Amino acid sequence: MPMVEVLGLEKDYGKVKALHGISFSIDEGEIFGLIGPNGAGKSTTLKILATLLKPTGGTARIAGHDVVKEANKVRALISYLPEEAGAYKNLTGYEYLEFMAKLYAKREDRAKEMLKLGVKLSGLGERLHDKIATYSKGMTRKLLIARALMVRPKLAILDEPASGLDIMNAYEIRQMIRSFARNEGVTFLLSSHNMLEVEYLCHRVALINRGRIVDVGTPGELKEKYDAENLEEVFMRAVGVHIPEPVGGEGG
Repeated sequence: MPMVEVLGLEKDYGKVKALHGISFSIDEGEIFGLIGPNGAGKSTTLKILATLLKPTGGTARIAGHDVVKEANKVRALISYLPEEAGAYKNLTGYEYLEFMAKLYAKREDRAKEMLKLGVKLSGLGERLHDKIATYSKGMTRKLLIARALMVRPKLAILDEPASGLDIMNAYEIRQMIRSFARNEGVTFLLSSHNMLEVEYLCHRVALINRGRIVDVGTPGELKEKYDAENLEEVFMRAVGVHIPEPVGGEGG
């Protein structure tokens, strides 16, 4: 049974159709990327899977549980990090992780275990004892991802996890995700418009454009299928955008 199964998912916002019957599945332990431009339907899909939005049509299941009919069971299995998530700026990073651990855990020993993992995952060292208000965007994002992963979810849903970060912070977040998937067996669903980043991180990707899934496969399979050097070229060719020959190339 797949960890995630999406079948004919539709979402309307009034007269605007955000999703046109999309379907895909994600295997347990897989890092799966949903990639496409802004407004393609990525965040809408993630919010439906995170039980925050109800679909207009179709179904979505996580570990066999329907995201609408069994929302409480789904919430117990997932961790969701929206793109614009924030943290309590008047708390220190450590206090924030401690608060969230106590919120999630039913037992004190479990809360301490979560907190210990969160501290390790954040990689913030002594800065954890400073107020979050003093953190850079990259530091805050690392703290939030540590919070999302320290609960050891069956499925981590991350919306643009490294959006707007510098090269070093983005690299560290990718390494954290890759390591956690490998060592903890957590399944990841990531959305991103940074296709080159996703290419190095994800086992498989789904290309989404204007609310429709255009293609699904491993980065290698898709590059071979579309005779492309990278996923950016794959996407352009998959949606029918002409890619001009490089200046100075053949016939130039």
